[in-house]
Amino acid sequence: MIDLRSDTVTKPSDEMRAAIAAAPVGDDVYADDPTVNTLEERVAALFGKEAGVFTPTGSLSNQLGIRTLVKPGEELLTETFAHIVRAELGAGAAFSGITTRTWEGDHGLLVADDAMAIARPDSGPYLVSTTAIAVENTHNFGGGTVQPISEIRKLRELTKKVGIATHLDGARIWNAHVATGIPFADYAENFDTVSVCFSKGLGAPIGSMLLSTKERVAEARIWRKRYGAGMRQVGILAAAVNFALDNNIPALADDHRRARVLADAVASVAPTSVDLDFAHTNIVVLNLEGSSLTAPELNAELKKVNILASALGPKTLRLVTHRDLSDGDIATASEELAKLLQRAFKA
Repeated sequence: MIDLRSDTVTKPSDEMRAAIAAAPVGDDVYADDPTVNTLEERVAALFGKEAGVFTPTGSLSNQLGIRTLVKPGEELLTETFAHIVRAELGAGAAFSGITTRTWEGDHGLLVADDAMAIARPDSGPYLVSTTAIAVENTHNFGGGTVQPISEIRKLRELTKKVGIATHLDGARIWNAHVATGIPFADYAENFDTVSVCFSKGLGAPIGSMLLSTKERVAEARIWRKRYGAGMRQVGILAAAVNFALDNNIPALADDHRRARVLADAVASVAPTSVDLDFAHTNIVVLNLEGSSLTAPELNAELKKVNILASALGPKTLRLVTHRDLSDGDIATASEELAKLLQRAFKA
C-alpha cells in the first residue's frame, strides 16, 4: 500500500529502534527519567522557552496549553478549521469549560485583523471575554499552508495591547521551518504557549510537547497527571524523538517536493481541484466539486490500486507525504490519481 492518509503512519527506522533500545530511563512522574528530562530541556531551548512537558499526543499538549491560558467560561478564538476546534472532539469545552469562536481564513491562513475583529477582551460580568487566540502552523485542513510570520508578529503586537494571550498549535512547525528557513524561536517568541508534535513528519512513534514558562509548564504537568497521562519509563519514546531531531528535519524538504509532484499531477488533469499557490508543504487537499466522484468514492477507487488517502468531507480528499514514501511511490500515486480524476471531471 502507498499510504497517503497522514504523516502519522510512519514507522521507526532500524536506527531509531536502536536508539530506543539503548535509552537510559527512569520514572517520569517522579521526574527521574534522564532521557525525557534532557529532551524537554533541549526542545525548550530550541524554541526559546523556559521549560517543556512531554505528552503522548498533540491534542493533549494543545489542551494543556490553552488550559493554562483560558479559565472556565472564558473564550478562545481560532480559525474555523483549526485542529483545536475540528479534530480534538470538543476537549476544550469537555475538560476545561472553554468556549470558542472562530474566524474563517483563506486556506486557513492568518490575517491578524480578522482574528482581532471578533476578539472581545474584558467584556465585563454579562458577556464572554476573549482571553486567548490560537494559531495553527502549518494549517492541516488548509492544505499544509505556512502562516506568514508578518501576520503572526502583527497578531502578537495587537494582542499584547489588550491583554490577550496566544497559543501556537505547532504540530507541523518543523515543516514551516523547512519551507521558510525561519528559526523555531522566531515563531515561538510570538506565543505564550507552544505545542509541537514529533510523531508526524519527524517519524517518531509517539510524542508531543508543550513549551512555555516554568510556571505554566508546572501547572500543565499537574493537569497531565490529572488527565491520566502521567508516564513512567517514557525515555524509550524520548530517545526516538532525540534521534528524529538529530537526523530527520532536513528530509522534510523531500516530503514537500513529493507533495508538489502530486499537486502538479492533479492540476494537469483537474486544475480546479487544487490550488498550486497554496501547496506549501507536505499536504495536498483536493476539492472535488464538479467531479462525478465524492471523496469517499475516490478513496475507494484509490484503494483498489493500493493507494490510501483521507476523505475529509463529501467533496474533500487529503493526501499527505512522509518519510516512509519513495519517489517511485509518488510517481505511481500521481499516475493513478490523474487517471481517476481525468475520468471523474469529464463525466
